[in-house]
Amino acid sequence: MFDAAVFGSLFLTLFVIMDPPGVTPIFLALTSGRPAKAQRRMAWQAVAVAFGVITVFGLVGQQILDYLHVSVPALMIAGGLLLLLIALDLLTGKTDEPKQTKDVNVALVPLGMPLLAGPGAIVSVILAVQNADGASQQIAVWAAIVAMHAVLWLAMRYSLGIIRLIKDGGVVLVTRLAGMMLSAIAVQQIINGVTQVVQSA
Repeated sequence: MFDAAVFGSLFLTLFVIMDPPGVTPIFLALTSGRPAKAQRRMAWQAVAVAFGVITVFGLVGQQILDYLHVSVPALMIAGGLLLLLIALDLLTGKTDEPKQTKDVNVALVPLGMPLLAGPGAIVSVILAVQNADGASQQIAVWAAIVAMHAVLWLAMRYSLGIIRLIKDGGVVLVTRLAGMMLSAIAVQQIINGVTQVVQSA
């Protein structure tokens, strides 16, 4: 009652797309300056939001996109633009100002969505659910989704000790590095979306 091949294929796909090692510096940059308890809560909230979004799109994602007349490339471009705005804030240091992030729960946006539950992950899950034949493959698909989110939580939860080691100067460096990485991810998403539009034209 379990298809290991389907599990492995989707888990590896999601691991590459959601990229737990790559998300870690971005998570540290966005949550720096907050109490450790709040950071741990944000790690859990980000994963919970991502899992909720992925689950909804896995169950009724194609119907949602069809109802809203939204194409997958449009979703990719929109997600890329949103990530690019966040990346520019990280690069310019605007997130260093407490007033701007004091009352903003970054676990919801941009961490939960669109960083973790981004267009790539959403599309991969929609296709995996649609292509899964029988109970064994469906179980494998959802097991892979749960396992991937567990890995994401572990990566973010146990990366918090890094902040205490690198101090304020290190946090600034991590923030700039995260901004560069996030801007590259955002631009790549936009390029992928535009490429798909051109190919389908």
